[in-house]
Amino acid sequence: MPKIANIASLTLACALTAWAQSSAPTGTPVQTIVTIGHHYGQVPPTLTRDDLTVTRNYEPLPITNLAALRGDHAGLELFLLVDNCSSCEPGSKFEELSHFISSQPPTTAVGIAYIQNGLLQVAENPTLDRARAVRALSTPAGSKPASPFVALAELIRGWPRGASQRVVLMVSNGINPATVNNFQDPSAEAALEAAQRAGVTLYVIYHPSADYPATDSSKIYAGQVQLSHVAYETGGEAYFMDFGPLPSLAPFLADLADHLANRYLLEFLAKPAEGPGALEEVTIKNKITGVDVMAPDKVWVPGVQAVSREERP
Repeated sequence: MPKIANIASLTLACALTAWAQSSAPTGTPVQTIVTIGHHYGQVPPTLTRDDLTVTRNYEPLPITNLAALRGDHAGLELFLLVDNCSSCEPGSKFEELSHFISSQPPTTAVGIAYIQNGLLQVAENPTLDRARAVRALSTPAGSKPASPFVALAELIRGWPRGASQRVVLMVSNGINPATVNNFQDPSAEAALEAAQRAGVTLYVIYHPSADYPATDSSKIYAGQVQLSHVAYETGGEAYFMDFGPLPSLAPFLADLADHLANRYLLEFLAKPAEGPGALEEVTIKNKITGVDVMAPDKVWVPGVQAVSREERP
C-alpha cells in the first residue's frame, strides 16, 4: 500500500509540474523604458509590476520584470544635440545648460553634438568628465535652415549600444524648410523610428532662430508639432510656451532631471513579430492615481527569425 501511495504522489507531482509549465506565460522578452513624469506629491512613488499594465491590440501581456534604474543600474548616456539655427538670445540659456550638465549624477555620461547646416557634428562623445562636456558646449551662431531630424536620426543610428539607458536632449525650432505639407515630415518619422528601434528617449526644448518674428507662424507651429510628436512617442517630453524663446530653461531642466531620476526598465512577454522583428504598438498604463507614467508608443519586438537563432544550441 505505501508503494501505491508513493506512486500516486509522484504521478500527481508530475501532473502539477506539467500543468505549471503549460500554464506559464510564453512569448519573447521585450524591454522598454518607462518614466515617472508628473507626480502630484512630495516624493514620487516606487513602481512595482502590479502598478502597470501592458496591452497589445487590447490583449494583456504578462509583465516579467520592472527594475528601477538607480544605483548599480543607473548608467545613463545623455546626448545634448543643439541646432545652430536656434540662435535667438541663447547666452543665458546656455549658462543654464552648462549648470545642468555639471549637476548630473556621477553615473551619467554626457555627450555634446551640433546640427550645422543640417549636418551632424559630434563635439564630444558621452563622457563622465563634466568639465570636458561643458567645454564642448557653445552657443549657436546661426546656420542654414534644414531639417534637424536628419541629424537626429544619424546621431541615434551611430550611437553604440552599451548603456542601459540612452537619452537625447535636443534644442531646436523643429522646422524643416523642405517639407511640402507642414504636418507630414518624413525626416521626423525616420528619426522617430530610429529612436524607437534603439530604445532612445527624446526630450526637446523649442528655441527659435533669431529671425523668428518674420517667420511664417504656420511653419513655427508645424516645427513645434513635429518636436512634440517625436518626443512624446519615444516616452519623452517637449518644452515650449509660445513662438518666442523660453524666458528661462531652469524650470524645464529641473523637470527633466526629475524624469531622469525616476526611470524603470520594464520587461514583458510578447508574441514574436514576423521576420527579424518589427516595431509594434503597445499601450502601457499605470494604476496609481495622480501619477503620470511615460512610455514609448511603439517598441521593438524580436521576430521569429531572431528568436530561433537565440534558441539554437
